[in-house]
Amino acid sequence: MRLCRFEVGGTPRWGVIEGDLVTPLAAPPWDEVRKIGGATPLAAARLLPPCEPSKIVAVGLNYRAHAAEMGKELPEEPLLFLKAPSSLLPPGGAVVLPRQSAKVEHEGELALVIGRAATRINAGNALDYVLGYTCLDDVTARDIQRREKVYARAKGFDTFCPVGPWLETEIADPQALGLELRVNGAVRQRGSTGDMIFPVAEVIAFISHIMTLFPGDLITTGTPPGVGPLTSGDAVEVEIAGIGTLRHSVA
Repeated sequence: MRLCRFEVGGTPRWGVIEGDLVTPLAAPPWDEVRKIGGATPLAAARLLPPCEPSKIVAVGLNYRAHAAEMGKELPEEPLLFLKAPSSLLPPGGAVVLPRQSAKVEHEGELALVIGRAATRINAGNALDYVLGYTCLDDVTARDIQRREKVYARAKGFDTFCPVGPWLETEIADPQALGLELRVNGAVRQRGSTGDMIFPVAEVIAFISHIMTLFPGDLITTGTPPGVGPLTSGDAVEVEIAGIGTLRHSVA
């Protein structure tokens, strides 16, 4: 099943996608999946970020080859940082390059949205707490990141978290997905989630022993090698097999 958030008459609603139509739901899908009202052509729907996060938790250096290209040792446990919810960008939106940075880069990633509250859970059943999976670009001001010890500013600018286009709920194995990021049609990143140092289930469980995860929270799981610069006018695509393609521009 594919779930999305979109605007209906100016009001944000959750919806279910069936074919080329999207039908609004009566409540967020972690409460119930009950359709209301009429369907809208998906092509005409204004999609929103498919999450309602109290927090966005991200994992750094979670692919071996990416750690190597950054010149960093492999972490012994997941390296976590937070992105501001105000950094969310809907599908089709534009990442705005901040004046404070001279080197903004893309990081295509597999992300997930939590479907029920999770506190101190085990990796063995952690995937049961996932509502669905989606695509994300962890946009980063690389020059700022390299100057500062914490990632809050480098990762937290408005528009630095494009996510979408929807949630795919039926992913049999999140460690068996191909990921590709393209800029202006040219492949920049290509990898497999099977190359993660810490699998998705371990990441969720690890986070839940630090902070309670709530329905709608967004977790992004790290990026494969090939990160690179973004410039104004670029068109970016993050495609993950079995999920879809997130598109955004750069301004």
